[in-house]
Amino acid sequence: MRTVAVVGASLAGLSAARSLRKQGYDGRLVVIGDEPHRPYDRPPLSKEFLAGEIGETDLALEAEGEDLRAEWMLGVRAAGFDRNDRAVRLADGRSVRADGVVIATGAIARMLPGGEGLAGVHTLRTLDDARALRADLARGGRLVVIGGGFIGAEVASTAYGLGLDVTVVEAAPTPLAGPLGEVMGGVVSTLHADHGVRLLCGVGVQGLSAAGYGQRVDAVLLQDGRRLPADTVVVGVGARPCVEWLDGSGLLLDNGVTCGADGRTSVDSVVAVGDCASWYDPLAGVHRRVEHWTGARERPDAAVAALLSGGAAAPGVPKPPYFWSDQYGVRIQFAGHSAGADSVTVEEGLPDDRSFLAVYRRSGHPVAVLGMNQPRLFTRWRKQLAAATP
Repeated sequence: MRTVAVVGASLAGLSAARSLRKQGYDGRLVVIGDEPHRPYDRPPLSKEFLAGEIGETDLALEAEGEDLRAEWMLGVRAAGFDRNDRAVRLADGRSVRADGVVIATGAIARMLPGGEGLAGVHTLRTLDDARALRADLARGGRLVVIGGGFIGAEVASTAYGLGLDVTVVEAAPTPLAGPLGEVMGGVVSTLHADHGVRLLCGVGVQGLSAAGYGQRVDAVLLQDGRRLPADTVVVGVGARPCVEWLDGSGLLLDNGVTCGADGRTSVDSVVAVGDCASWYDPLAGVHRRVEHWTGARERPDAAVAALLSGGAAAPGVPKPPYFWSDQYGVRIQFAGHSAGADSVTVEEGLPDDRSFLAVYRRSGHPVAVLGMNQPRLFTRWRKQLAAATP
């Protein structure tokens, strides 16, 4: 390969670029990113950066003096891919021809219908999103977070620490039931009540109310008729993969770019990594998108090996997915998949103390582990979980 194009300049794209050089690729390397920023870390956007505890330079992912000998094409969006010409078309009319392509275009936060263009209504996915939200939170007042997932919970925690009056609205009966299961999702969500943050579950949002010059949001309207006054609203209702630019390319798309267990796509010499990639999970027999920091950091190694070897490199055993969340001073860690578990037991500590470790099992075999303020024990269990993966 004489030219490899990495489409996406966040953690997954940077990790792929690093893997290419680490694995001996010394040809032309082009990194394309739709944001104007150099690669930056996203987890702090809802926590330390949003709280003003760190600045933008602290988010940098590149090491000081790091040189990947790459051509950086930033602030330009990928608009299409021609598989016959091996070309990535850009929104500004340019194109990049490449012998190999790494797709790492990530995902975009979903916006509530009617929220577009309203002042004071935010999603949180990018550095620019975090800048705008941080400026609004500095105004103080009342914050309504729509969505009780991890991003919404972290924003609520940060806003609480800044002194705002916070309400979280979750349409499901139990927040976090998807990743953690109903029982543990309910336990983790009690952190809101511990700190005086209102949590309203089992009710959807009808719409948003706005008034004044510039149409600034002033309330969230619930489907049960309630009206929640709001000075700022954060919509945290998930994200969709950024793959629309690949329509008509011949790549198989289904909730992301459909890949094998090593990141290879349906088109030769094209791999996909990060939040936009739906990798095959040989243990579960299904394709999954893993939207976690560790997946974006670790999986590009396997994808690059497959790309450079033409698929000859054997895919390694996939590690159990891992993510963490910091809320109200509590470290929450989770590894594995809760779906399909038929039991969950607390092995150490007490949920009421907000310090415990719980193990999920299926037919007696551990399939996932959850820790709250149990970092050492969790790390031990996480290693055991990975070692037990067949």
